[in-house]
Amino acid sequence: MTNPRGPNPLVGWQVDRSQISTIGKDLQRPECILAERDGTLWAADARGGVMKIAPDGTQQLISQTVSGHFDLSGDQAQSLLTGTLPNGLAFAENGDILISNFGTDVLEIMTRDGQTRTLYDTIDGKPMGKVNFVLRDSKNRIWITVSTMVNPWSDAIRNDLADGYVALVDDKGIRIVADGFAFTNEIRLDEKEEWLYVAETSAKRVTRLRVQPDGSLTDREVYGPSSLGDGLIDGFAFDAYGNLWCTMVFADRLVAITPEGDALTLLEDGDPEQTAAFERQFASGGPMPFETLAASGGKIAPWLASLTFGGPDLKTVYLGSLKGNTIPHFRSPVAGLPMVHW
Repeated sequence: MTNPRGPNPLVGWQVDRSQISTIGKDLQRPECILAERDGTLWAADARGGVMKIAPDGTQQLISQTVSGHFDLSGDQAQSLLTGTLPNGLAFAENGDILISNFGTDVLEIMTRDGQTRTLYDTIDGKPMGKVNFVLRDSKNRIWITVSTMVNPWSDAIRNDLADGYVALVDDKGIRIVADGFAFTNEIRLDEKEEWLYVAETSAKRVTRLRVQPDGSLTDREVYGPSSLGDGLIDGFAFDAYGNLWCTMVFADRLVAITPEGDALTLLEDGDPEQTAAFERQFASGGPMPFETLAASGGKIAPWLASLTFGGPDLKTVYLGSLKGNTIPHFRSPVAGLPMVHW
């Protein structure tokens, strides 16, 4: 089937490492990044809020209370598995920031001067679980992912567990709309908001579901390859052509699923030996030893977790990570699909 937009600009293209720049310094766990039209970036920060980075690189930590628990030079497990861990971010309609807190298992909302309150900490009267990501759509509905009910989350990095779910907040309140996912991670809507795409981290795949007018989800199916290869899918984003760019954490690969369902490798940054060790352990089933997790990853954006399109033309790609302290970025041959806040 010929794409009416012409040849795919990603076919035959790969990230040129020599053209990667960085912005931001001394960041803590910049897992998710939001970009605004004026060039401002907002990055999740393990001190308990977000780092606001101006186009000229000046930065300001915005948080109601600052936590000092995150220290990768000390106890990595303590830093990465416990305490406040702001993860997925989205802009509310009024510009406030929705924060899915992967450490405290709640959905928060924070004003741009740091005033924070909890929006949801239970669903159906029970604790929510590992709240991972949040997305707002054009109808002002809020979509939330919960990766797992297992704590610490590292024990859920296994190929035989599927206890994640997707929840929806609308004028009826909060409810679960789909479950049985293998470590639910980021979610995205396509250009017409006809399908909701779900990153199933521990299944190495993308699943999509058709969005009904009332927010219910139907026609669940795997989108693209049944396995995206080494690493585990974490974050993803659509470009304007229809490619779905995906980050493969632990192997630190960047791949794209074309509209035809093929996978293109755009960047590989992991250590081949450590990646092979991770894959052997993952294939064996059962919980992943934290030591195997900790040894994995690359150098550009260690534990590559997400990507965001920004810049005035939406052709700058920013990479989020769990272990990085800066935000790498490079130019894409195709613009990103504008998010609802753009």
